[in-house]
Amino acid sequence: MGNEKLEKLFETERLNIFEAVEFEIDRVMTIEEDPENRDYIWQGTYEEHLEEIGSDEAYLLTFKKKEDDGLVGYCLIRLDKASEVFELRRIAITEKKKGYGREAMKGLFKFCFEELKMNRFWLDVYPHNEIGLSLYKSLGMFYEGTHRQSYKSEKGYLDQMIFSMLKSEYFRD
Repeated sequence: MGNEKLEKLFETERLNIFEAVEFEIDRVMTIEEDPENRDYIWQGTYEEHLEEIGSDEAYLLTFKKKEDDGLVGYCLIRLDKASEVFELRRIAITEKKKGYGREAMKGLFKFCFEELKMNRFWLDVYPHNEIGLSLYKSLGMFYEGTHRQSYKSEKGYLDQMIFSMLKSEYFRD
């Protein structure tokens, strides 16, 4: 099945962003389990991703190159519509060091603040994710603090650093 059957949610200069559909779940899980990604993001089950696809409070999105429809990443978003909060739960890019992560993040900011009219965009990141930390800081996200030892992994307890951007900050820049 090609993109002609999928509805594009939004686009950036080089990417088309779609709501994921069931046949893409296996590919999303492959991205999550990739050695370059798995230490930085939670891995969901097929059933969890299927539930996310059907949810009114979540978006499971895929990032595809305009030039050839190649899948270069995905993200999971949770929405708190009552409080106008947009949480980026996961983001992973398959083609590293080409600017797709930065481009996707800028597109997500625009989607969050201009289309969905949310007030707050936030995410958490593990302190050992140096590339993510550098990206979020360079995009002007505000470091709110650290949830210390808030996640238990096979490697032990992990901290989660919280970064956010408010609507007023997005439109100020």
